[in-house]
Amino acid sequence: MEQTCKSFLIRKATIEDISRIAEILVFVKRMNYRVIFRNDAVSFGEIQVIPVAEKYSRPEILENIWVYEAEGIIKGLIRIAGKEIAELYVEHFFQGQGIGEELIEFAIKEYDVKFLWVLEKNTNAIRFYEAHGFHITGNKKLEEGTPEYKVMMSRGE
Repeated sequence: MEQTCKSFLIRKATIEDISRIAEILVFVKRMNYRVIFRNDAVSFGEIQVIPVAEKYSRPEILENIWVYEAEGIIKGLIRIAGKEIAELYVEHFFQGQGIGEELIEFAIKEYDVKFLWVLEKNTNAIRFYEAHGFHITGNKKLEEGTPEYKVMMSRGE
Protein backbone atom coordinates (compact mmCIF):
# COMPACT_ATOMS: atom_id res chain seq x y z
CA MET A 1 0.00 0.00 0.00
CA GLU A 2 1.41 3.30 -1.05
CA GLN A 3 -0.54 6.49 -1.50
CA THR A 4 0.69 9.03 -3.98
CA CYS A 5 -0.50 12.44 -4.98
CA LYS A 6 0.89 15.18 -7.18
CA SER A 7 3.23 16.54 -4.54
CA PHE A 8 3.53 13.97 -1.75
CA LEU A 9 3.90 10.29 -1.02
CA ILE A 10 2.88 8.22 1.98
CA ARG A 11 5.12 5.18 2.03
CA LYS A 12 6.41 2.47 4.32
CA ALA A 13 9.39 3.63 6.37
CA THR A 14 12.77 2.08 5.65
CA ILE A 15 15.96 1.80 7.67
CA GLU A 16 17.33 4.71 5.63
CA ASP A 17 14.59 6.91 7.14
CA ILE A 18 15.55 6.23 10.76
CA SER A 19 17.64 9.34 11.40
CA ARG A 20 14.90 11.62 10.03
CA ILE A 21 12.21 9.76 11.97
CA ALA A 22 14.25 10.14 15.18
CA GLU A 23 14.84 13.81 14.47
CA ILE A 24 11.09 14.46 14.06
CA LEU A 25 10.20 12.46 17.17
CA VAL A 26 12.77 14.18 19.38
CA PHE A 27 11.96 17.70 18.26
CA VAL A 28 8.16 17.36 18.28
CA LYS A 29 8.12 15.57 21.64
CA ARG A 30 10.25 18.34 23.15
CA MET A 31 8.02 21.03 21.68
CA ASN A 32 4.72 19.40 22.69
CA TYR A 33 5.48 17.52 25.89
CA ARG A 34 7.95 19.71 27.78
CA VAL A 35 5.14 22.06 28.85
CA ILE A 36 3.10 19.08 30.09
CA PHE A 37 5.76 17.03 31.86
CA ARG A 38 8.07 19.91 32.88
CA ASN A 39 10.99 17.52 33.11
CA ASP A 40 14.14 18.79 31.42
CA ALA A 41 16.06 15.66 32.45
CA VAL A 42 13.74 13.68 30.18
CA SER A 43 13.28 16.31 27.45
CA PHE A 44 16.99 16.96 26.99
CA GLY A 45 18.65 14.00 28.68
CA GLU A 46 16.65 10.88 27.89
CA ILE A 47 15.12 12.03 24.61
CA GLN A 48 18.14 12.05 22.29
CA VAL A 49 18.32 11.32 18.56
CA ILE A 50 20.69 8.31 18.68
CA PRO A 51 18.80 6.28 21.32
CA VAL A 52 15.48 7.09 19.63
CA ALA A 53 16.92 6.03 16.26
CA GLU A 54 18.13 2.76 17.78
CA LYS A 55 14.70 2.06 19.29
CA TYR A 56 12.79 2.84 16.09
CA SER A 57 15.14 0.79 13.91
CA ARG A 58 13.88 -2.40 15.59
CA PRO A 59 11.83 -4.34 13.01
CA GLU A 60 8.75 -4.69 15.23
CA ILE A 61 8.49 -0.88 15.36
CA LEU A 62 9.84 0.12 11.94
CA GLU A 63 7.56 -2.26 10.01
CA ASN A 64 4.51 -0.38 11.36
CA ILE A 65 5.64 3.13 10.43
CA TRP A 66 4.52 5.06 7.39
CA VAL A 67 6.13 8.36 6.41
CA TYR A 68 4.79 11.40 4.60
CA GLU A 69 7.36 12.56 2.09
CA ALA A 70 7.18 15.69 -0.05
CA GLU A 71 9.90 17.37 -2.07
CA GLY A 72 12.27 14.60 -0.97
CA ILE A 73 11.78 15.47 2.72
CA ILE A 74 10.06 13.32 5.34
CA LYS A 75 7.69 15.75 7.01
CA GLY A 76 5.62 13.44 9.19
CA LEU A 77 5.01 9.87 10.26
CA ILE A 78 2.37 7.57 11.61
CA ARG A 79 2.79 4.29 13.45
CA ILE A 80 -0.14 1.90 13.20
CA ALA A 81 -0.54 -1.09 15.51
CA GLY A 82 -3.51 -3.20 14.45
CA LYS A 83 -6.52 -0.88 14.69
CA GLU A 84 -4.66 1.69 16.81
CA ILE A 85 -2.85 4.84 15.82
CA ALA A 86 0.14 4.31 18.10
CA GLU A 87 1.87 7.56 17.08
CA LEU A 88 1.32 10.43 14.68
CA TYR A 89 3.89 13.22 14.45
CA VAL A 90 4.40 16.05 11.99
CA GLU A 91 7.63 18.05 11.99
CA HIS A 92 6.97 21.30 13.85
CA PHE A 93 7.94 23.47 10.86
CA PHE A 94 5.42 21.72 8.59
CA GLN A 95 2.43 21.66 10.94
CA GLY A 96 -0.75 23.30 9.67
CA GLN A 97 -0.17 22.15 6.08
CA GLY A 98 -2.57 19.18 6.05
CA ILE A 99 0.11 16.54 6.61
CA GLY A 100 -1.46 15.15 9.78
CA GLU A 101 -4.80 15.04 8.03
CA GLU A 102 -3.35 13.05 5.13
CA LEU A 103 -1.70 10.60 7.52
CA ILE A 104 -4.82 10.06 9.61
CA GLU A 105 -7.01 9.64 6.54
CA PHE A 106 -4.50 7.12 5.17
CA ALA A 107 -4.69 5.15 8.44
CA ILE A 108 -8.48 5.17 8.40
CA LYS A 109 -8.78 4.21 4.73
CA GLU A 110 -6.00 1.61 4.54
CA TYR A 111 -6.09 0.13 8.05
CA ASP A 112 -9.54 1.02 9.37
CA VAL A 113 -7.98 2.34 12.57
CA LYS A 114 -10.47 2.62 15.43
CA PHE A 115 -8.69 4.16 18.42
CA LEU A 116 -5.67 5.90 19.90
CA TRP A 117 -4.37 7.17 23.23
CA VAL A 118 -3.47 10.84 23.73
CA LEU A 119 -2.21 12.79 26.71
CA GLU A 120 -5.18 14.35 28.48
CA LYS A 121 -3.39 17.73 28.62
CA ASN A 122 -2.50 17.66 24.91
CA THR A 123 -5.56 19.68 23.95
CA ASN A 124 -4.28 20.55 20.47
CA ALA A 125 -3.98 16.85 19.60
CA ILE A 126 -7.40 16.11 21.08
CA ARG A 127 -8.99 18.86 18.95
CA PHE A 128 -7.17 17.53 15.87
CA TYR A 129 -8.43 13.98 16.42
CA GLU A 130 -11.96 15.20 17.17
CA ALA A 131 -11.92 17.07 13.86
CA HIS A 132 -11.21 13.71 12.21
CA GLY A 133 -14.05 11.77 13.77
CA PHE A 134 -12.50 10.55 17.03
CA HIS A 135 -14.07 11.18 20.43
CA ILE A 136 -12.92 10.73 24.03
CA THR A 137 -14.27 7.44 25.38
CA GLY A 138 -13.90 7.95 29.10
CA ASN A 139 -11.12 5.32 29.35
CA LYS A 140 -7.91 6.73 30.79
CA LYS A 141 -4.63 5.43 32.13
CA LEU A 142 -1.45 6.84 33.58
CA GLU A 143 1.40 7.54 31.20
CA GLU A 144 4.05 5.15 32.47
CA GLY A 145 6.50 6.73 34.90
CA THR A 146 4.60 10.03 35.12
CA PRO A 147 1.65 11.54 37.00
CA GLU A 148 -0.04 12.41 33.68
CA TYR A 149 -3.03 10.62 32.19
CA LYS A 150 -3.67 9.46 28.65
CA VAL A 151 -7.24 9.25 27.40
CA MET A 152 -8.55 6.84 24.81
CA MET A 153 -10.20 8.25 21.72
CA SER A 154 -12.15 6.18 19.24
CA ARG A 155 -14.01 6.76 16.01
CA GLY A 156 -17.36 5.40 14.96
CA GLU A 157 -19.46 3.44 17.45
